[in-house]
Amino acid sequence: MRIRRLKLSGFKSFVEPAELHVEPGLTGIVGPNGCGKSNLLEAIRWVMGESSARSLRGGGMEDVIFAGTASRPPRAFAEVTILVDAAIPGEADLQETEVVRRIERGAGSAYRINGRDVRARDVGLLFADAATGAHSPALVSQGRIAAVIAARPAERRMMLEEAAGIAGLHVRRKDAEQKLRATEANLVRLDELIADMETRLATLRRQARAAEKYRALSTAIRMAEAKLVFARWREAAAAAEAAEVEAARATQLVEAAAGAQRDAATRQHETAAGLARCRTAAEQTREAAAQAGHALTEMRAKRAALGRRIDELTAQRRTLATDRAREDSLALDAAAALTGLGEEDRALTARLATAGAESGRAAARVAAAEGEARDAEVALARAQAGQAAELAEQRVAQAAVTAARCSA
Repeated sequence: MRIRRLKLSGFKSFVEPAELHVEPGLTGIVGPNGCGKSNLLEAIRWVMGESSARSLRGGGMEDVIFAGTASRPPRAFAEVTILVDAAIPGEADLQETEVVRRIERGAGSAYRINGRDVRARDVGLLFADAATGAHSPALVSQGRIAAVIAARPAERRMMLEEAAGIAGLHVRRKDAEQKLRATEANLVRLDELIADMETRLATLRRQARAAEKYRALSTAIRMAEAKLVFARWREAAAAAEAAEVEAARATQLVEAAAGAQRDAATRQHETAAGLARCRTAAEQTREAAAQAGHALTEMRAKRAALGRRIDELTAQRRTLATDRAREDSLALDAAAALTGLGEEDRALTARLATAGAESGRAAARVAAAEGEARDAEVALARAQAGQAAELAEQRVAQAAVTAARCSA
């Protein structure tokens, strides 16, 4: 498989559509750091079916869409188209294959091969059959050489298998194993459905036997109903003949009744005239009775109102009697209280007089006690002065004795 052309639109730093033709020979891309050289290799891996956003140096798959700058708005989608010189099985007349991957914000990725919508697995199988793909050892990105050197044996085996062109067989084997497991699950489910259907079949057989019995019984019932209807029809025919005889007899009776009816009609007219007069008198009587009823109703309403007023006055009278009795009781209690208060006033007045006399005597005693206290204080002061003089004389005598002892 050989890449012929790569077209990018809105992928990372390629905000405007850009097309790269890979001619026969050696094609190189030269530029300073940050100009987007690695984005070309990541675009090839992405259109080949890369599903890891981390391997594309992003936090999410939508990070491959141009996020915008201070002067340019962000894009809503990213699309990468790759043209390779490989034929698709079943389309041998086409020597070139165009693979397109497009992603929109919030809508996910979509794949097309030669204009047909396909799955990501179909794109992976296409490149795996050609011994290449998003993880092919032929695509050497930044840090890939160090990863190959530090790879584990299992990873080296995968790289050798991809280089040998049998990676597609492993992918197809994995797909076949998944389909086989799904088929086994379907077979287990089919066995369960068959067992369920057998159970339902037994139930339906029982229901069919019951339906046959019901059909036989229904036929017998219809025959019995038909016989019953025929018997009823015969009875109805006999009844009809008897009814005709009765009708002739009734006709004669009707003619006789018609004559009686004419006589009755004459009497009815006479009775109607008398009835009209009676109704007029009854209407007058009814109006008089209605007026009397209204007057009686008004009198009853007045009587009820007077009864309620009498009850209210009786209740007020009882309330006044109760209030008067309570006021009389309160007046007696107040008179008794006033009498007690007068007696207490007289007793307090007598006590105040006695207390005034005792206060005068107590004042005289207090004055005498104060005089005695002053005399005692004077005597105490004199005694203290005498004691001080004696102490002074005693110290003078002690000093003289000390002096005499020293001279001796």
